[in-house]
Amino acid sequence: MKIAANRILVIATRQIGDVLLVTPLLHSIRRAYPDACIDVLVFENKADILSGNPDINTTITIAERPSSEQYKALLSHIFRRYDLAISTLTGDRPIFYAFLAAKKRISVVPADRWQDKWKRFINQAWCEFDDDNTHTVTQNLQLAKLLEIPLHYKVQLPQHPDSIKRLNDCLPFAWQQEKFIVLHLLPMWFYKRWSTKAWCQLASYLGQKNYKIVLTGGNGHTELSYIETLKPCMPVGTVNTAGQLHFSEVARLLQSASLYIGPDTAVTHLAAATGIPTVALFGPTNPIKWAPYPKAYTCELGSPYQRKGMQKKGNILLIQGEDERQCVPCHEEGCDRHRQSNSRCLQNLSANTVITAIQQHYPHI
Repeated sequence: MKIAANRILVIATRQIGDVLLVTPLLHSIRRAYPDACIDVLVFENKADILSGNPDINTTITIAERPSSEQYKALLSHIFRRYDLAISTLTGDRPIFYAFLAAKKRISVVPADRWQDKWKRFINQAWCEFDDDNTHTVTQNLQLAKLLEIPLHYKVQLPQHPDSIKRLNDCLPFAWQQEKFIVLHLLPMWFYKRWSTKAWCQLASYLGQKNYKIVLTGGNGHTELSYIETLKPCMPVGTVNTAGQLHFSEVARLLQSASLYIGPDTAVTHLAAATGIPTVALFGPTNPIKWAPYPKAYTCELGSPYQRKGMQKKGNILLIQGEDERQCVPCHEEGCDRHRQSNSRCLQNLSANTVITAIQQHYPHI
């Protein structure tokens, strides 16, 4: 049922990589509603991944743990201002935001439990969340299917007209002419980390191939300190851009790179969307649900990926860690079941395994 709407709110209060994977849905909505005002509600500090997105009119932000005053400010801003509200999440708050924002609503909803019945009742249409066998891009696009509009699978890169100038000022080499490889060393959560020893061995190998190494990263103290500890083992001439670039600049940098290698993190999804060869290092996370979406790929049902093993899909080479217990992917937050725990499968993944895979799948490197 296509709902007539001049003002649409899409609720995507998620982490950065998750927000990026909402952009195919946004593009589908924009193509179907070319004259509508389309706003997106995201968490504070996540909006940069939507910079310059032509499918959006306004990005609205809310704290991850809002105060009562912040709640009031948001609700006064969105209350009944929209014809249609779309929640990409199953949580109480995003669906309640949708209820307050518009008279007509569609949403992803959790499995059919009595305590969540209200979420189905207050929506004109819904699709059920699948955490096991459906990729996040495909899941989001189920909402476009509910609206009976054409599906578009392009993950939209953030962009800014000054990105090239900013990169020229920041990078001490001719990045648009020279060969370079981008490494992203540190994910947000500890359980997604690869070993420091393996990173050093891989960087040494790439340096011997005469590629300049460029490091990306955020501006948090933990990430900056981590990269600093690895600098001594990086090849001479390695360029560290951590904390210096916006996502639009990282995206433009990646478009000129020969190869990207990184863990399960937002920049890995960004690299995948540029179309460059992308090596994603996965451990306990289910690749069916969360692996980077290959550029120009179309998957109306399920996922491009299988649950286990090394996989090459489009421009993505997914390398999965292994554990002697055959538990990968466990879909847990590390071996101790919390975000700051180790994942043995990633710690056991050797640099030689990654190097051999690169040689096999990207022989030009």
